[in-house]
Amino acid sequence: MSPIDDYLAKLPGDQRAALEDLRRRIHAAVPGLTEVISYGLPGFRLDGVLVWMGGAKAHCAFYPHGLAEEYADRLTGFETSKGAIRFQPEKPLPPDLVREIVQRRADEDREKTAVRNAKRKKA
Repeated sequence: MSPIDDYLAKLPGDQRAALEDLRRRIHAAVPGLTEVISYGLPGFRLDGVLVWMGGAKAHCAFYPHGLAEEYADRLTGFETSKGAIRFQPEKPLPPDLVREIVQRRADEDREKTAVRNAKRKKA
């Protein structure tokens, strides 16, 4: 079992199912991501962690690295904060929105890595 499988195994069944579905959608959006536990939560990374997800007492959450506010107009009916989108297991996040956010975070990560690599070549 992976560390994320261990994390999910400790959650109630409805949360586990919702987060397993979110996990599949994250991997479908950007194939080849590595799974990690970061800050105590399941995370998905290329060079850096793109997004996290987790379960809490009263909700599930998707942590899109500061993009929640930017997508607020498409998240009516979900509780959001600067860094989190909270949802109920029976009302998952829209698949197209998850895909868009994860792909955007991957593009940002690749750009950041390219800039860092270019600086290293100059040095």
